[in-house]
Amino acid sequence: MSAFAGLIPCIISGGSGSRLWPVSRQNMPKPFIRMRDGQSLLQKTFLRAASLPDVGCVVTVTNRDLLFRSLDEYRAVNPRQLGLDLLLEPFGRNTAVAIAVAALHVREHWGDQAQLLILPADHLILDQDAFADAVDKARGLAAAGYLATFGIQPDKPETGFGYIEQGLALQQGFQVARFVEKPDLATAQAYLDGGRHLWNAGMFCFRADTLLQELTLHAPEVLAAARACLEQGSSLDNPNCRQRELDAGSLGTAPDISIDMALMERSERVAVVPCSIGWSDIGSWDALRQLTPSDEAGNQVNGQAVLHDVSNCYIDSPKRVLGAVGVSDLIIVDTPDALLVADATRTQDVRHIVTELKRLGHSAYSLHRTVTRPWGTYTVLEESSRFKIKRIMVKPGEALSLQMHHHRSEHWIVVSGAALITNGDQEFLLNSNESTYIPAGHKHRLSNPGIIDLVMIEVQSGEYLGEDDIVRFEDVYGRAPAQVKA
Repeated sequence: MSAFAGLIPCIISGGSGSRLWPVSRQNMPKPFIRMRDGQSLLQKTFLRAASLPDVGCVVTVTNRDLLFRSLDEYRAVNPRQLGLDLLLEPFGRNTAVAIAVAALHVREHWGDQAQLLILPADHLILDQDAFADAVDKARGLAAAGYLATFGIQPDKPETGFGYIEQGLALQQGFQVARFVEKPDLATAQAYLDGGRHLWNAGMFCFRADTLLQELTLHAPEVLAAARACLEQGSSLDNPNCRQRELDAGSLGTAPDISIDMALMERSERVAVVPCSIGWSDIGSWDALRQLTPSDEAGNQVNGQAVLHDVSNCYIDSPKRVLGAVGVSDLIIVDTPDALLVADATRTQDVRHIVTELKRLGHSAYSLHRTVTRPWGTYTVLEESSRFKIKRIMVKPGEALSLQMHHHRSEHWIVVSGAALITNGDQEFLLNSNESTYIPAGHKHRLSNPGIIDLVMIEVQSGEYLGEDDIVRFEDVYGRAPAQVKA
């Protein structure tokens, strides 16, 4: 393997974005939120990385369940087929082990001198030119043996971010004197007035060998767990896409710690590049509303709303008409299955709603009514304790797994397109307005052999209708034979 001294952007796509509920959910987290131009935060991060010079490949660390949605997002914005490597976590374990796994993977395939650019998938950066300039400076620091981080020039006393204190000046930035946790308001104001403190953006640039040397010195347990995750995991190589699934047992032994706490706060080789790049971490509805223009009453509206005597409200209701009378300083977010109404000054507390939904076992903390699967989508139209009605869309050429249910039977009615059906020992084709019945205990499969989307209605009935009542026998997406969610 020849030495590669170019750039390998590594997108860290994790977290649930609980403060942006009900749009962001565990199985459709913040990176997939779409901005007003129709692009998701994940797509914007990919395009930002892909536009930099000397990029050899884009690596993404994400949850295994988000693989196919991530690939769909990338395909829509990757016409030149830049190489994609995906490192798949069975569950989240904070950023230290994720970044260590990425560094080991990059060194294995591109060598010690390859430079990693670590980018969170859920941040927004508006000034691409300033970002590219900051990356160029960070690469200079990385080449000199530093772990480079990016410090955002603060424009207000912010208590929701960590800070970086600048130390001795370097040619391309500053040594880091220390990292500071989220301060109180008075301290944040003092930092702003003093001019030596920057917001910690959670972005980094370093050579693969530098990071691994520093992990060996300061966090060997993180590095050992990361190495075991890769060695005991599995790999699948496709054209322009390499997938590596991390070993769950090894990941479970890894320290649940951030890269800042595990390494950056301990290492003496950390530098910072001060920058103003139009950065936002989109950490709450308040942060998102700051990116949206207001009307003359201070309202920001996405969708159709009829307002009377309403001021300083953020309203997101793209599917239904929303009416409001005599209110102010509210966040109102409407989705097909959940509605949020919050005091505009308390958007950080939205996460408590998610915590309570999770405690109650309510699916709204993790799933939308429309759920994305590798083969397409399904939407729950109506349900009760004994029946559930779904709209199912299967993309051309795709197929569900060959499966069986213990506790429910299903009726399938084709609305549009053509369906290739396996039902027990029979295989047959259904067209529009035709149907079939799948008894409980029958092996069955649904495929789309056509060139247009297959749309059908599924009516489930039985004593238990949970998504975990699935036994898989064959699956083109690698989900068999484990009894996991569809």
